[in-house]
Amino acid sequence: MDALDILRDLVSRPRDAAERLRRRLNPVSLNARPGGHDNSVAWLLWHSGREIDVQLAALTGQEQLWTAQGYAARFDLGPEGDSVGYGHTPEQARRILVEDADLLLGYLDAAFGAVDDYLSRLTADELDDVVDEQWDPPVTRGARLVSLVDDAVQHVAQAAFSLGMPERD
Repeated sequence: MDALDILRDLVSRPRDAAERLRRRLNPVSLNARPGGHDNSVAWLLWHSGREIDVQLAALTGQEQLWTAQGYAARFDLGPEGDSVGYGHTPEQARRILVEDADLLLGYLDAAFGAVDDYLSRLTADELDDVVDEQWDPPVTRGARLVSLVDDAVQHVAQAAFSLGMPERD
């Protein structure tokens, strides 16, 4: 097993975990804010898709799936939807409302699929390419890929945990 195989396996884990949530997702569960937290299950899954999409587009130089595949129009979340969610105020986070679980999981699956596609075109040596010198140490392509999948793992797990809590706004 090489580094690219490991990354492909890593991508499959949150992708599969998100799909296992499907039967528990409905408009109420998606938009509930268990424990009064500002980030709903919908926000957590939307953010996972957005952070993958935005960071991968930066790596590939391609247009984000959000616009290229019409997700921005289908979600119709306004300016908050076009962001990634980092730094959202409580009010902005509460404006991320999604009632269509299929749309939400479809976007997240498309983002994971784009990572898989990207990995299929990379060589192991390219994982060492520096892609961001604004950090110390500079960020390599491999580290960026691990980072974006790690963020998705955390947020999909938070969504699963939240679905087990009592629903209240």
